[in-house]
Amino acid sequence: MAAGLRHDRCMARRRTGLDEVRAHYARQMAAMSGSHDPRIARAFDLVRREAFLPPGPWQVVAGDQLISTPSDDPAFLYQNVLVAIDREKGINNGEPFLHAAWIGAVAPQPGEAVTHIGTGGGYYTAVLAVLVRPDGTVTGFEVDSALAAYAAANLKPYENVTVVAANAVTSEIPPSDIVYVSAGVAAPPLCWLSALKPGGRIVFPWRPAHEVGLAVLARRTEQGFAAKIIGSAWFIGCAGASDFGRNGPTSTVARQIKSIVPTGERPPDQTALAIYPELWFSSALPE
Repeated sequence: MAAGLRHDRCMARRRTGLDEVRAHYARQMAAMSGSHDPRIARAFDLVRREAFLPPGPWQVVAGDQLISTPSDDPAFLYQNVLVAIDREKGINNGEPFLHAAWIGAVAPQPGEAVTHIGTGGGYYTAVLAVLVRPDGTVTGFEVDSALAAYAAANLKPYENVTVVAANAVTSEIPPSDIVYVSAGVAAPPLCWLSALKPGGRIVFPWRPAHEVGLAVLARRTEQGFAAKIIGSAWFIGCAGASDFGRNGPTSTVARQIKSIVPTGERPPDQTALAIYPELWFSSALPE
């Protein structure tokens, strides 16, 4: 056999197929989730990221630059990169490692009701939808009407998903086991916390100041809303809830959060880290 032919066959055996690339990506997502739930890897393997993006080649975000993929091969999407959806509006398909960690933290279970605020193109909405099957539902809110229509079209194969073209800050959201927020807020509207069922979880990007971006996980308990920081997070601002103040807490102070308290239930006390009209953040556990 000629040396060149042997080389070609060897390279063909080494060439990695898209299914293998996607499976490797899914295993990474499961590892980053911090969860032992095997369904997370399965969900990221099943949901095709390219189905929720414009046609390739794509532009991926690297620092403050956009770099085009060499071709429209979807294999370029199965790595930890943000992918631009609308450059002018600053809308991206978010960082997979971050979302994997959030999904592991909120731990969606079959039969649960999820509200996804800022559904974007629908990719992570779809992952959540797979995780709450067979009887669970996902309601996705998207304030940008064109993007909402795009997400609804992308999510047609997911019968347990409803996309609402509306601002979740001023709309009534359904009772939820999970509220998953993909837009930065100075403080979450009280209605989002009130929508949580007993034991319900909310994860959101907290932007108490321009220079502070943190991911908050809160859970509704019998005593109140227990909360903690689970990492850093920088998202596009949520319309109507992203008036980031200049006098908010520093990152060091904000990281001391242990609960979120509705002002109507108890006025702020000496444990207050940040105070807003409807609620405040406390360094003490729920009482």
